[in-house]
Amino acid sequence: MTRQAKIQYDTRWGRWALLALALVWPGLPALAADEPDLIFRRSTVFKWLSPNDKLATYGIDDPEVEGVACHFTVPERGGIKGWLGLAEEVSDISLACRQIGPIHFKNKMEQGDDMFRQRRSLFFKKMQIVRGCDAKRNVLVYMVYSDRLIEGSPKNSTSSVPIMPWGSGDTVVQKCGEFIQ
Repeated sequence: MTRQAKIQYDTRWGRWALLALALVWPGLPALAADEPDLIFRRSTVFKWLSPNDKLATYGIDDPEVEGVACHFTVPERGGIKGWLGLAEEVSDISLACRQIGPIHFKNKMEQGDDMFRQRRSLFFKKMQIVRGCDAKRNVLVYMVYSDRLIEGSPKNSTSSVPIMPWGSGDTVVQKCGEFIQ
């Protein structure tokens, strides 16, 4: 095999490896929550012959912190590309997290741990909700953002959940700082 043919073969092999990684990597499970629950969708742009563009609101429980739920709204592209799942979604995502019961930490966690991860395009874009702890104020902080393999997006949204007693029977309030690695 000539040197030029070998270089061309190696380059082709690298492209296939990169394609295989791109197909598998976004789908690998984040050590994060299950699929979110769809709360509702609302059309924003009417399309004559294909699905409309929509805003969709989802709810998800924090898998590592019992008693916290987050809701996020994401745009969903319509049209033929959106219908086929080929449209790249925009990075405009809003987030609200709240205490919905007594807060109990299941395990130790790191600052900025993924709580939830979801693909936002066929190959390279994903949305992530990450969790942190403001130990001084005993507040859980959640941030949602989207990123790409090559270039990220500065668009993000943040929500805070103060850790408070829940009802008269909940007298022990855990400190999030005690559960940070």
